[in-house]
Amino acid sequence: MNTLIRTTARCLRAGAVLYRPEVDRYLPSVSVRFMCSADIQKNLAEMVKKDKVVVFIKGTPAQPMCGFSNAVVQILRMHGVDDYASYNVLEDQDIRQGVKTFSNWPTIPQVFFNGEFVGGCDILLQMHQNGDLVDELKKLGIRSALLDIEQESK
Repeated sequence: MNTLIRTTARCLRAGAVLYRPEVDRYLPSVSVRFMCSADIQKNLAEMVKKDKVVVFIKGTPAQPMCGFSNAVVQILRMHGVDDYASYNVLEDQDIRQGVKTFSNWPTIPQVFFNGEFVGGCDILLQMHQNGDLVDELKKLGIRSALLDIEQESK
């Protein structure tokens, strides 16, 4: 219940519309949450397009708070991808739930390249293992550090 009250208050401060003149009554709080979630979805669309690589993780890249988030950070680090946007979903429950709806993916972490949803930890790990991640990074204009290591070993 406290979460609903906090969310409603946050939406009101953000300027959410609570009154529908055509019905001439106030909307229930569930509708307020829905209207705010539309704003969250819009914000998420902007967030994932701002940077070439965007990750939603539990914690931060410097201090991941779950093994799956840590794995995503380590995979990106292995490829030399240090310049990316990360969002700590533990700091904002609206983003945590909103990104799941936005991507239609039920778990965190979530990775986006150029605004497109790539997947979670399992997908990124699979891409790393089969070499697809090197190719996808190349499409972003990012040279994987693994290519340099591979050349040095020859």
